Amino acid sequence: MPLSSSRRESRGPDLFSFVECATQTRSIKALFELLVSFASNEGFNKVAYAALTCSNERRLLDYLPPPPTINFPSDWCQRYAEQEYRAIDPVVRRTAMLPRPFLWDDLTNKYKLQPRELRVLHEAREAGLKHGISVPLFGSQGRLAFVSFASPFDDADPQHRMAHLATLASAFHNAVAQITPPVDEGCEPDIPLTERETECLYWVAEGKSAWVIGRLVEVSPNTVNFHMKNVVRKLGAANRTNAVHKATRRRLI
Repeated sequence: MPLSSSRRESRGPDLFSFVECATQTRSIKALFELLVSFASNEGFNKVAYAALTCSNERRLLDYLPPPPTINFPSDWCQRYAEQEYRAIDPVVRRTAMLPRPFLWDDLTNKYKLQPRELRVLHEAREAGLKHGISVPLFGSQGRLAFVSFASPFDDADPQHRMAHLATLASAFHNAVAQITPPVDEGCEPDIPLTERETECLYWVAEGKSAWVIGRLVEVSPNTVNFHMKNVVRKLGAANRTNAVHKATRRRLI
């Protein structure tokens, strides 16, 4: 049973014990159960783990991860899959852009989210994921995974718990690497698009002109064109249309 608010304040995971147990665990399922157990002591008993940047379909979040790597509410998982929220989930999208752990609550305060992104966060809260923390986990050749922790408690304190949970996530990720074969060398490198470049690219994919995009993101059309030139260059695309195609294939938008 999850800890009450007062008990959560007085307890934290023994990180040394987690690492010690993890090194003796030989299955992803058991490792994930161990992670959930320790994260629950912090009041964050809902956990998801996934990879983002590999071309190998089994390692992408194109669909929900296998059961051992996510324990979010089943109704929410079903809706997330049916509505294809992965493509617009601001948590997933920012994970590839941000170099350090972040709070879900901060996404609405620090970024100008689109209405559809706000809808995903709102529905997640309605599903019982009241507060969340996501931890980007970087590897070689642009490989990127993440662990997300969520709490059903209205009074959860994600800011205070973030350092402990980030350490747990890193230790878990390292343990997973020890018992799984290396990802295939066909993984495409991560493309470091900025948030503004991604935003402009999204609206280009929606068929908007530079003038309209400028009005939407509050910059000049020349600035939009500047960002799109950078996008085309970074993706190695022939033109904007080709850039949209490549970005869509790589799940950058």
